[in-house]
Amino acid sequence: MKLRKLVIGLSLALGLAATAAAQTVMKINIAIAQNSHQGIAIDTFAKEVGTQTNGRYKIETFYNASLGSERESIEAVQLGTQELTFTSTGPVPNFVPEAKILDVPFLFRDKAHARAVLDGPIGQDMLAKFDSKGFKALAWGENGMRNMTNSKHTIKTPDDLKGLKIRTMENPVHVAAYKGLGIVTTPMAMAEVFTALQQGTVDGQENPLSVIMAAKLDQVQKYVSLTGHVYSPAIFLMNKAAFDKLSPADQKVFLEAAKVAVKANRARVDADDAMGVTYLRGKGMEVTESLDKSKFVAKLAPVYADFEKQFGKANMDKIRNYK
Repeated sequence: MKLRKLVIGLSLALGLAATAAAQTVMKINIAIAQNSHQGIAIDTFAKEVGTQTNGRYKIETFYNASLGSERESIEAVQLGTQELTFTSTGPVPNFVPEAKILDVPFLFRDKAHARAVLDGPIGQDMLAKFDSKGFKALAWGENGMRNMTNSKHTIKTPDDLKGLKIRTMENPVHVAAYKGLGIVTTPMAMAEVFTALQQGTVDGQENPLSVIMAAKLDQVQKYVSLTGHVYSPAIFLMNKAAFDKLSPADQKVFLEAAKVAVKANRARVDADDAMGVTYLRGKGMEVTESLDKSKFVAKLAPVYADFEKQFGKANMDKIRNYK
């Protein structure tokens, strides 16, 4: 009897060891809270991968920049010290310069236009540009349309931006454009923004409503203007070598899981946009909804001329006119 129990015990131990050995654990992270449009993206992705691989792959999820800022996470994925990340495209041009064009202000008419571009040939061709840089870009997600907030005064025209110290993403296109609007730009990682606003290091920042709410910026900002000046994509990035090690069937699972996650991500952005103004007003913020965006576009004319030289007018028009 003792021998039998020993054999059973060893069998169970070996079975558990085999199961553990068969499971591959990977990490994915975001720079903001779990209760956000980005949180629902990685949570959905992790669930889909686990379910579709019968637990052979476990995706561990991390939030609030606990594994590092967006730029640090992208670097980690490129180096292979981290398998996955879901990030805004703010720091991406530092790794894949071709992605810069997506951050040109007022390039996209609205979210529907941007989604159509990214899901179509233009966006899919852009995803392929990541392969040679050490990444497998699984899918485009989003943050939404970016809006201006500050602690000084209402923003209705480009002149209202002059001299404001505004935190920007570590993105050369944004920095060039915002300087053209008279902003004193201060690039910094998202994890540093709340404290910088709280301490008055900067007067304001710009982000989609989803991020403004998730980061609780209403606690340190008074005014928000729905400028919708830049569409902010997000992206699922995976280490290229890690992706290449997957079987063709598992590669398909990861790609499909990212697509399912993007649907959840975009739905949350739409929900946040639908209730964001009411929510932020309820938190005491003054929200300016009606702006003449043509004035901002006109102010940026010299910057646009530089962008057209840099990216090619035909390439910019191809995106602007995509249907």
